[in-house]
Amino acid sequence: MTTVSPNPVRRSPSKWPDRALALVGAIAALLGIALFAWLVWDLVRLGLPRLSWTFLTAGVEDAGRSGGIGPLLVSTLWILLCCLTLAIPLGSGCALWLSEFVRRGSLLARLVTDGVDLLASVPSIVFGLFGMVFFSQTLGLGFSILSGGLTLACMILPILVRTTLAALESLPTDLRPAAAALGLSKTTTTIQILFPAALPGIVVGITLGIGRALSETAALLFTSGYSTRMPESVSDSGRALSVHIYDLALNVAKGAPMASSSALVLLALIFVVNAAAVAISERWLRRRQLNP
Repeated sequence: MTTVSPNPVRRSPSKWPDRALALVGAIAALLGIALFAWLVWDLVRLGLPRLSWTFLTAGVEDAGRSGGIGPLLVSTLWILLCCLTLAIPLGSGCALWLSEFVRRGSLLARLVTDGVDLLASVPSIVFGLFGMVFFSQTLGLGFSILSGGLTLACMILPILVRTTLAALESLPTDLRPAAAALGLSKTTTTIQILFPAALPGIVVGITLGIGRALSETAALLFTSGYSTRMPESVSDSGRALSVHIYDLALNVAKGAPMASSSALVLLALIFVVNAAAVAISERWLRRRQLNP
């Protein structure tokens, strides 16, 4: 008569699949870091010797082969300011409406979200043609900083809507019933509780939008213009830094070195603006926690 062991020994699962997956992930991460480091090193090697305070403040000379990028920096920042002034309220408002004031899965909600997703897949050159026809010609804005900023706002709007909506939907589900049990209205709950809690995710969307707006070229070719003089208002034409890099690299003979210097400045500008956005949001959150 055979006896069966009451505690059969179980084989531990093999760890090789986990190790292989971790190895593949590490290789992918290292490749991404190496590619970024190679890009930055190439820009630093070619562009750093020409960087100076004069380069950052002087005007464009000899089609960009000499001089600086002072007026272009001012035009770029004004275009970005016009873009964010329109895109942030519209994107946040649309996401708040989809998350809190319309029934999820309804026909209207699906139409809006599908429209946002379709807008995100539109090529940038199409946005440029739309901006030229609607903002520059129909509204009479011409080739101007305002026309370019409004066109970029349309481009980054899907990013802001989707990231803000994802941040709101990822919040704990008991926040809304708890606020309702305390007698808070939906508007008060949204402004005082949900929006501050989702602020980190919203800031991520804003930083992504800033990165795309600062690096956009095709849409600005048809809207903001090519002028290299110092702009006096948003109705003036102004060449963005990304457009200047494109022009130097493709249309100006021996313009590659200055294009590298301009690209290095653009990369630093994106980093500074993104870091400033994150720092402002963290400071606002800390102040709100200390003074609720």
